[in-house]
Amino acid sequence: MSGQSEEFLAHTATGVTTLCRAWAILRKDGNTFGFTDHDTELAFDGIVFRADTGLSAAALAQSTGLSVDNTEALGALTDASVREDEIEAGRFDNAEVRAWLVNWSDPDVRWLQFRGTIGEMRRSGGAFHAELRGLTEALNRPLGRIYQKPCTAVVGDADCGFDLERPGYRHDGTPSRVIDSRVFEWDDLSGFEPQWFMRGRLDVLTGPASGLWGMIKRDVFEDGVRRVELWEAIRGEISADDQVRLTVGCDKRFETCRLKFNNLINFQGFPDLPSDDWMMAYPTSGGANSGGSLR
Repeated sequence: MSGQSEEFLAHTATGVTTLCRAWAILRKDGNTFGFTDHDTELAFDGIVFRADTGLSAAALAQSTGLSVDNTEALGALTDASVREDEIEAGRFDNAEVRAWLVNWSDPDVRWLQFRGTIGEMRRSGGAFHAELRGLTEALNRPLGRIYQKPCTAVVGDADCGFDLERPGYRHDGTPSRVIDSRVFEWDDLSGFEPQWFMRGRLDVLTGPASGLWGMIKRDVFEDGVRRVELWEAIRGEISADDQVRLTVGCDKRFETCRLKFNNLINFQGFPDLPSDDWMMAYPTSGGANSGGSLR
């Protein structure tokens, strides 16, 4: 099979092997976890693969075409490795996964059998169940330019080109109150217009929920208090002492791009597209054909 070294093939050809499995999980926050089904720890590529996690894997389905390679992993939930609260917080969502067959007597002799990401994760009875998706999973996403009136870019991304580090478009600070990890209130945040952060983003910078974020649903002044409400609660514990970052929002309109961001040159929508009413129009010999009442 592809990727197998001569040393690995020679070892498997002996008929008596010392092979085990090893998995590495690299989360988006930079934390790396190593697991093995061997009875002692392994170490290579700067990763220690622990043997006391109770992790096991189902058979790996692979193909030579563009179909998605997939497998599953099952393991115990422990405070030292994979914790239930971190799964609930989404910290393992879309984490990179690599799986090897390793000669445990000589870890340099190994075969990278699988590489992909974590899909759906479930937990129950003190254990977790993770779906592992191959690299070809990304090819299932629809790609291409969408022709529509609103802008298709995300504010601050490469298509938008707007610098969110500019003064007035971000705020780092500590809220006065946090309600159910979903509503954040400030008593002294008055330097921004109402709804300035609506459709924007709130990132948690410190505390147990550091690295988690949510999309902003509402940004209003009520009774002298600025209240920022998220669409969904942050899946982690947040206190009023934790620092958060508010990032400006964009409603994708032509006027907003021009007036709020002065970034019209990078507008990624098509504001002059005809409406559905125009597409239903028909020729007439006289009078205004404006799509009004036929009576």
